Amino acid sequence: MISRQSFAGWYRHRLVWVAVILLATSAGAAVLVNRSDSKAEPADLQAQIVARMRTTLERVDPGQHNHAGHSAQQVTAGEEKPPVICGVRVYGYEPAEVTTLADVQTVYGFHLCGVAERKRPWDVAVKLAGPVIMDMSSDPPGIQVVEATEDVRFIDRLRQMFPPKYATVAQEEALTAAEMADQRRRYDAAAGL
Repeated sequence: MISRQSFAGWYRHRLVWVAVILLATSAGAAVLVNRSDSKAEPADLQAQIVARMRTTLERVDPGQHNHAGHSAQQVTAGEEKPPVICGVRVYGYEPAEVTTLADVQTVYGFHLCGVAERKRPWDVAVKLAGPVIMDMSSDPPGIQVVEATEDVRFIDRLRQMFPPKYATVAQEEALTAAEMADQRRRYDAAAGL
């Protein structure tokens, strides 16, 4: 006959092993899912929009960001264009009630991009920054930046282009500290620093 204490010890020991096996199985399944879905889009819509904005802005020539008066060093024949490294922040999107990236028509946000020329530190890099509107209904998405004109101040132009709820946020917020740190890390790697 097994004593109550030895049975309790045996039972606890068995439960521990069951828990270990379940955790190991779950972890293995998670690794397999992560490996097979490594190219998949992020699960939540906000993360998908951020990824699409960043990818779009990093793939286009800096001149296509439609910023006036900003240019990187001239690239000579045979040289590769330096990569553009961007951080983005989404203020909102329209229609606001959609739940899939394919249904998003317009995104209102902020971008800060640096042209990662070889061995050029971030502090002296050519940068493109400001509120941005992306037309997601076209492929590739259309890009509009908010800039002052000769006749219209920046704040007035922002209010013309952005819906009021997003214009207010755009006047107060840029990149988060985490996004800025990630962008700087990616910029330094691209610039060979």
